[in-house]
Amino acid sequence: MTVPEVKRRADAPARARRRVVAVIGSGQRADPHCEEIGRLVALLGCDLLTGGGGGVMESVTRAFVETSPRTGIAIGIIPATVDRLDALERREAASVAYDLRDGYPNPWVELAIYTHLPDSGPEGTLRSSRNHINVLSADAIVALPGEAGTESEMWLAVQYGVPIVACGDHRTLPGGVPRATTLDQVRAFLVRLIDRRRAAITGPT
Repeated sequence: MTVPEVKRRADAPARARRRVVAVIGSGQRADPHCEEIGRLVALLGCDLLTGGGGGVMESVTRAFVETSPRTGIAIGIIPATVDRLDALERREAASVAYDLRDGYPNPWVELAIYTHLPDSGPEGTLRSSRNHINVLSADAIVALPGEAGTESEMWLAVQYGVPIVACGDHRTLPGGVPRATTLDQVRAFLVRLIDRRRAAITGPT
């Protein structure tokens, strides 16, 4: 069963679960599409989910938060390193250190989900990466250009069956990731998924 199928089964028929759009991309550099994508997600009434850091994540989140009116919230899934995590796994008493990377969460994140998951970049598909949470928590994903970590998230989206579209100047795309060349195409992709979820929850009208 795919992730979207599991989520449809989990939805309460009497009320709609919040719709979450993840935007992924470079943690170092913003993209020219960031502002319009952030505003689009806000105006569609969805929650925004990012990895909570800089670059694309910060720029999109700022545009989302500064859009008015909006009903969604800005969520950041935060990576971290936990010293002596092995002792906690063995249920041993231990004085542990919880270390965040610089710049996490960025100042525009409204709901920070702090994890114990440090790996990203080329290690972005490992079980110790928050990328799995980013992908699994999203109803749809918009991928802006990035590096190895972004490619890992795109690849995971295809494996989990989470709807994804790439926007912007990507050098390469994993197989199965479609490309949108205009904002209108991104909007159509998101609206189609939102309408499909609404129909699945409420039934035909």
